[in-house]
Amino acid sequence: MNQRGFDLTQLRTFVAVAESGSVSAGAERVFLSQSSVSEQLKKLEERAGQPLFVRSKQGVSATAAGSRLLEHARRILAMSEAAFEDLHGRSLDGELRIAITDYYRPHDIARILRLFSEQHPRLKLHVTVMPSAVIDSQAGDDASFDIGLSLRLVTGGVRAAGRRPGADSTVVRREKLLWVGAADADPRPAAPYDLVLLPSTCQLQRFVVKLLDEHKVPYLISHSASGVAGLQLALRAGLGLSCLNESAIGEGVVACPASLGLPALPAVEFHLLPGRPGESERVSNARLALLRLCS
Repeated sequence: MNQRGFDLTQLRTFVAVAESGSVSAGAERVFLSQSSVSEQLKKLEERAGQPLFVRSKQGVSATAAGSRLLEHARRILAMSEAAFEDLHGRSLDGELRIAITDYYRPHDIARILRLFSEQHPRLKLHVTVMPSAVIDSQAGDDASFDIGLSLRLVTGGVRAAGRRPGADSTVVRREKLLWVGAADADPRPAAPYDLVLLPSTCQLQRFVVKLLDEHKVPYLISHSASGVAGLQLALRAGLGLSCLNESAIGEGVVACPASLGLPALPAVEFHLLPGRPGESERVSNARLALLRLCS
């Protein structure tokens, strides 16, 4: 009888390559050599009976068949992990409160949380979007959440904001910070530059204003948004310039050319806050499970 179905290892490698956009980056995620990853993808495509990727100098992108398989693969892997955790007595149940900055992969966070929920179907999630400064300031025992994920600036190799130095939070992602504007806007706007910003409670936006002042760059705050989604809308509408981390840029928004002469921006890191003394095993296990999805 011919075997039907897919190999889990090949599916895991396929997802890593599809999400990272290249064989080399996917290989790093699954801790394999590029040749091993290429061989797995070849076998998977043979099994599927059709191409799953379009390959170019810029990397790889999923074909229509690859995009369909990607959705199935994510669910298959999630259910496989859920079954493993359940049989080993680590299945999570009860309620879990998560606080997250809206800068973190806004176009992908829904999928991550859906996978997390599918892996732990007996766990009821309460997700709140908060400014990073609020998440970091509530890291004590009286916090309104169990798990926090915040953004921090990195200037000169030093984190410019966040909790006390040496705090054992976990860096789940590092990204470039870029000046951005509407894709169809004038590539060389005249000074003073119109800025689109979030409220002053956002430590990233405070940093941007301070940076422009220090470099004596003329600007006007033309629009204030309440969150990253509103910021993206204002940028697409051509209401001004702003700065965003790479994964938050989105459709209709592009990086500004270096010829504008805007000051260089630092990198940003996303930190998963550490566990609190005496926290429940459920929360500790949930943090580890979420870390695997966010990394």
